[in-house]
Order: sequence, then C-alpha cells, then structure tokens
Amino acid sequence: MEKLINDFSFGLFFWQILLFVGLVLLLRKFAWKPILDSVNNREEGIKNALESAEAARKEMQNLQADNERILNEARAERDGMLKEARQLKENIITEAKTEAQTEADKIVAQAQATIESEKKAAIADLKSQVAGLSVEIAEKVVRRELADKDKQLALVESMLGDVTLN
Repeated sequence: MEKLINDFSFGLFFWQILLFVGLVLLLRKFAWKPILDSVNNREEGIKNALESAEAARKEMQNLQADNERILNEARAERDGMLKEARQLKENIITEAKTEAQTEADKIVAQAQATIESEKKAAIADLKSQVAGLSVEIAEKVVRRELADKDKQLALVESMLGDVTLN
C-alpha cells in the first residue's frame, strides 16, 4: 500500500477521472437511456401482463360463476319440467280413470235399462199368453157348462145372484 501512495500521480489521476466522467456521460447519453428505457418497457410489459393475468383470472371467476348460475337455472328448469310432466301424467291418469268410470256407469245404466225394458216386454208377452190361455180355457169351460140347458140356467141364476143392484 505504501508503494501505491509513493507512486501516486495527480496528472494520471486527473486524466483517469476525466476519462471516467466522459465515459459515464457517453454511457449515460447513448447506453444508459436505451438500457433504462428497455428495463422500463420490460417492467411496464410485466406489469401489463400481471394486470392482464389478474383481469383474465377475474373474468374466469365471473365465467365460472355465470356457468354455475346457468347450470343451477338449467337444473331448476329441468326439475320444474319433470314436476310438470309428473303432474300432467297424474292428471291424464285421473281423467282416464274418471272417463272410464263414467263410461262404465253409462254402460251399466244402459244394461239396466235394457234389462228392465226386456223384462217389461217379457212380462207383457207372458200376460198376453196367459190372457190367451185364460180365454181359451174359459171358452172351453163355458162351452162345456153351456152345452147343457139346465147348467146354463143355473149359471145365469148364480151370476144374477152375485150381482147386486145399487
């Protein structure tokens, strides 16, 4: 260290400082500014990329929330449609049962009416047959009774005795 202090030259030191300051000025003018601009541009680019990434992340969150909302709405709509379809099915089944019961009641009523009319027709036919047979039997009995003169007179007298005059 002593050798450095002994060999120290102010002229050489002056020129070295002058060259260093000149080099710094030249670097500042021609190199530092483009280097700093490049660093600033890079810093700005990184900052913009981070902001874009944050915006994209927020947009993805919004899209996910929207997708979840749409999915929930679709599920709710599907559930509503299924519920409506079940209700419609039950209504159709109930209507079909009611119509079938009404139709069955109508058929039973028609069958009962048909049975009743056929029964009345059969009774009327039976009455006409009984009346015909009764007339035939009465005719035969009356012929036999009236074949004899004494029996005719006895029959007329008994009928006259049964009749009361008012």
